[in-house]
Amino acid sequence: MTLALPHRLVLMAVLALLACTVPLEATAARAKDVGRFFGVRDNTLTGPGLVVGLRRTGDSPRNAATLRSIVSRLQGQGLSLGYEDIRSRNAALVMVRATLPPDYRAGDRADVSVASAADASSLEGGILMWTPLFDQSNQLVAVAEGPLVVGGFSTTAAGNAVRKNSPTSGIVPGGAMVERENARAMDYASLDVADFVLDNPDFATVDALATAVNEAFGTELAEPVSASTVRMTLPEDLKGKFPVFAARVEAVEIEIDAPARVVISERTGTVVMGGDVRIAPVAVAHGGLTIKVRRVDQASQPGLLSLGTTAVVSNTEITATEEDGELTLVEGAQIGDLVAALNAMGVKPRELVVILQAIREAGALQAEIVAL
Repeated sequence: MTLALPHRLVLMAVLALLACTVPLEATAARAKDVGRFFGVRDNTLTGPGLVVGLRRTGDSPRNAATLRSIVSRLQGQGLSLGYEDIRSRNAALVMVRATLPPDYRAGDRADVSVASAADASSLEGGILMWTPLFDQSNQLVAVAEGPLVVGGFSTTAAGNAVRKNSPTSGIVPGGAMVERENARAMDYASLDVADFVLDNPDFATVDALATAVNEAFGTELAEPVSASTVRMTLPEDLKGKFPVFAARVEAVEIEIDAPARVVISERTGTVVMGGDVRIAPVAVAHGGLTIKVRRVDQASQPGLLSLGTTAVVSNTEITATEEDGELTLVEGAQIGDLVAALNAMGVKPRELVVILQAIREAGALQAEIVAL
């Protein structure tokens, strides 16, 4: 057994300096890539369904909901059956989900995602039966059916099992057919004022968007009203033509001013840092103490002509190893210099998580740390 204790980190601020003022290159993006017009959004439909045609990988007979669903469907088709007549594992109860665009129309098609809702071991080779899909108001909007595409498999033989990815979920490409148009669709013809909402609220970005839109149209028609919203008044020549106005706004390019942020995951040792993360000068000493506990089994033999018996004796060996750690000065810089300095120290990703947290506590890391 190997027990790794937390690494000894000796961190001290060398100079009480502000973060470097090296100018950063802003990132340009289209307005449509950073936000959307308020009210123009996707619509989610859901509904319970049945998948049939499985090779004895469906729900077990103890799942009464599956049996009731099968019997109800068959009785609706004029067949006289009872629950005791169904003894098949070739069907599975599933939950079905589809996402429709904002302005869907009757006759449109959309992909459908399907996931097992009971104890089916695999949906491979299954076919989704006719399934009604409902919106948030519990109104029937679309129906779904068709063969599943499963991105995994599961098989067992002689007590051995092999599985790849998740065989209990899949998709039906183009499986949903829209039967009813969006009752809550926006009336674009009556719009005189529209709000554009950023995906990531930021005062600098919302101000840059308003400025860029005003420059693109040559008039003051956009103004920030919050950290996430820009209110826009349609020009006179585009009133009643909101789609044309929206297309021109979405094509406007703006400079994104994102906050400095470090995202870390201690579970996986993953660290993702933005290019604008800055660090003040700081000294880092990195070393580690590893303790190994090893059990060794030895046989104890009795003496010649004795009445004793052979016995197994367990001995425990404990060894401790300490890595050398040198004090390294990490100069005030941006993220590239920080990574280069830590790599030179031989820091592993999991160790980097701890070091970054400690540097942040020392007040030298000028960024927000987000832990997953």
